[in-house]
Amino acid sequence: MNAETPLTAPLDMLIVGAGISGIGMAARLVHECPDKRFAIVERRARAGGTWDLFRYPGIRSDSDMFTLGYDFAPWRHDCAIAGGEAILGYLDEVIDDHRLHPHIRFGQTVVAADWGNRSRLWTVWMEDGQGTRSSLAARFLFLGSGYYDYDDPHDAQIPGLETFAGVTIHPQFWPEDFDYTGKKIIVIGSGATAATLVPALAEKAARVTMLQRTPSWYITRPARDALGGWLRRLLPAHTAYALTRFKSVRMQDYLFRKSRSAPEGMKAFLHKQIEDRIGADFDPADFTPPYDPWEQRMCLIPDGDLFAAIRSGKADVVTGRIAGVDAAGVRLEDGRRLDADVIVTATGLRILLLGNIALSVDGAPVNMADRFYYRHCMFSNLPNFAALFGYLSASWTLRVDMVAEWLCRLLRHMDKWGMDVVTPHLPADHGLAEDHPFDAFSSGYLRRARHLIPKSATTAPWRIGMDYLADRKEMRAAPIDDGVLRFARAHGDPAKSGTAIVAPPALP
Repeated sequence: MNAETPLTAPLDMLIVGAGISGIGMAARLVHECPDKRFAIVERRARAGGTWDLFRYPGIRSDSDMFTLGYDFAPWRHDCAIAGGEAILGYLDEVIDDHRLHPHIRFGQTVVAADWGNRSRLWTVWMEDGQGTRSSLAARFLFLGSGYYDYDDPHDAQIPGLETFAGVTIHPQFWPEDFDYTGKKIIVIGSGATAATLVPALAEKAARVTMLQRTPSWYITRPARDALGGWLRRLLPAHTAYALTRFKSVRMQDYLFRKSRSAPEGMKAFLHKQIEDRIGADFDPADFTPPYDPWEQRMCLIPDGDLFAAIRSGKADVVTGRIAGVDAAGVRLEDGRRLDADVIVTATGLRILLLGNIALSVDGAPVNMADRFYYRHCMFSNLPNFAALFGYLSASWTLRVDMVAEWLCRLLRHMDKWGMDVVTPHLPADHGLAEDHPFDAFSSGYLRRARHLIPKSATTAPWRIGMDYLADRKEMRAAPIDDGVLRFARAHGDPAKSGTAIVAPPALP
């Protein structure tokens, strides 16, 4: 891409994405670094990210709202598991409360970003819906663009699907005002999307079948948090929220650790939850995956609505491999046949790191798979850059809060010492042992994208962790000037704050 003169003076930070990650970073900047000039660029026409994109029936949070909400913005509703519209409303309130609207540029897709070692700035190129290109310059670049492909979901290669005479829908592209009243629907898949869709569709459809090749683990919890509601009646909103959030974090952590330490006991507990709700028709074979609990993300079923739909006879679960699809429905390898008017392919997402942005340094492409994570958000030998990848065993927002807090500490430290550039320096002969926490999860979307994901070492700071409580303790305790970060001034001699003069590292 040809360089061009940016249209405005450099920003202190450019945030890509106006979803949970970008909004959280921006709101934290407003509070903790109020002198910083920043902008958010968002490809869509409104804020919300995933929660604006996904509009399929029943769309809801996959974590409780006391952890999916930000630590600085209490979730004030009774429901712990919220629908998509309620989550969008919450994000809109955060935007309004922190006066973020003037900072957001909608309809701008970031296509490339280049760090200049001479200018010590990021130049970021964007395109609008008509293909018109513009650019911005920023000292720091933060990517909050999520982790999956907004345009091209995973294609499960279902044989004969193109011959189906009915309606085929992927949940990521649900048609507006689609009327499925009285229809026979097959939902292919067993993950969180399928488990959300089935009870919602069953309210109006003639019959909904969840067709799964392999089952998933499900955990049931009340849609409303009784303790949270009680605390809100007794205590100030922020105090009640903090206590409920603490309880939810601890409960998530306990369930995850128990799943890893005593998987057979956890299996029995999860089966008992389902059997109690389905009754005599409960078949363990339909609810026993070929992996232990939390080797893939566990699906949250509020108030057991999926199992209530099955018990009512409006929905059922079929386990089997697809032989092929024809005009009238699906044929299974064991000879069974499922007729349908609608097929929903809830077959998974495709990871796309960095929002498909072409990242470079002085025009040389950056391969993120060659870099090590630093402090869960920055990357080895890449200046003034951070990107967000959330937790797999807990709420995405927990990482957002933790990282945004730490980045603001970093920026204040740099201001104190008059520094403009910060680089996590990793020498070529580092000798780090790799141990990627993603490898402990068997989810297909992670396995398919393993070659794209940055490296993680066995120890801090060169790692991305999946233990929120341990990660938060580490991030708050670790000094900013830890001997790893190299600092420099944009003008004048480079320096490492607080100690000796050190040149910035050469970039590979």
